[in-house]
Amino acid sequence: MRENRGQVSLEYILIFSISLILLIAFTLPMAEKSVESTLDVSDAIEVKSNLAEISRAIMQVYGEGQGSRHTIHVTSQKSIRVNVDEDSLSSDLRLKDGTYKRIKINHASKLKESFIQLSRGENTVVVEWPTGSESMVIYTKLF
Repeated sequence: MRENRGQVSLEYILIFSISLILLIAFTLPMAEKSVESTLDVSDAIEVKSNLAEISRAIMQVYGEGQGSRHTIHVTSQKSIRVNVDEDSLSSDLRLKDGTYKRIKINHASKLKESFIQLSRGENTVVVEWPTGSESMVIYTKLF
């Protein structure tokens, strides 16, 4: 009788171990994809928030007219290139799967087509419309 109990316990442990390995083999990749998607959404929200903050500064300077200047501080978790157009700001965000997503915010301004580079960490962005100038200027200030 004792041998049967030992054999049943060994079979139970073996079946449980195989079931656990199969469960991990199928759920771990799905969990990893879910985490990557969540991180991509978080990064996209951060970039969109930074673009919206810069856009508000642009619209404020545009509204105040020539001779106005506005300085903002933007914190970025990663280095991004912000493309500046007369009517929009955009940035291409690299996702975890290697593809890119364009994030775009519209605004009204007198900006020429250019770009600014936001580095990782704290950035100082200056938007100004010099007196007597036809167009506004946007740039980052180094500490």
